Amino acid sequence: MSPRTEAVLEGERLSKHFGGLPALTDVSFTVARGEILGLIGPNGAGKSTLLNLISGIFSPSDGRVLFQGRDVTGLRPHEIAKRGVARVLQTPRSFASMSVRENVAIGSLFGGRDRSETTSAGRDRTEFFLDLMGLLDKKDSPVEGLTLQEKRMLEFARALAMRPELLLLDEAMSGLNPSEMERAMGLIRRIRDELGVSIIWVEHVMQAIMGVAERVLVLDFGRVIAVGTPAEVARDQGVIDAYLGRAG
Repeated sequence: MSPRTEAVLEGERLSKHFGGLPALTDVSFTVARGEILGLIGPNGAGKSTLLNLISGIFSPSDGRVLFQGRDVTGLRPHEIAKRGVARVLQTPRSFASMSVRENVAIGSLFGGRDRSETTSAGRDRTEFFLDLMGLLDKKDSPVEGLTLQEKRMLEFARALAMRPELLLLDEAMSGLNPSEMERAMGLIRRIRDELGVSIIWVEHVMQAIMGVAERVLVLDFGRVIAVGTPAEVARDQGVIDAYLGRAG
């Protein structure tokens, strides 16, 4: 792939306080177009809070968020989604009364979908994402009959139906066995390579992050303590201390 320099997302000195307690402090970062950025840190480090600032769930106490060069700080979640940001949550959330295909199709209502698109084109696109996620043969099945892995793949398909420029992944490997994990890692690469979607990925499974992400940003107590390639981060003493504690 050619070098990527254009930033699809920028965080500028972001801070967030809850009742006077800091959850994030002076966090700055960039995500290049077409990049997979891993976001890691111990429990309570501020990872989910940062995703919530990006997606509009929370507004920052200080700092700003730029998406494709435009300030989106403080916009509501549906407004940010319309601009091209989708999120896959740790716990799959589906519409149980709808079929698999209907669950994916509804994603297009919340993203930057071209309203002039014909019904048949929309159906073809929905089936494309179902096929990508290995769910095409279950398109007319009820969601309640899916396995955990299939429900997670359904979340991916619905998020992609929003046609995002940026995909936020929140512990996509949670609950998956090793073989399911390998398949999910391959799908994340395909989403970037074939669809051109940039990705921020929060994950506790280090093997997955280190095997897929091009850069990794590490938070501890709400502050950035390291950013670099997986190899650089893995040997950073500050990161080792954050996860294992200081000796003595």
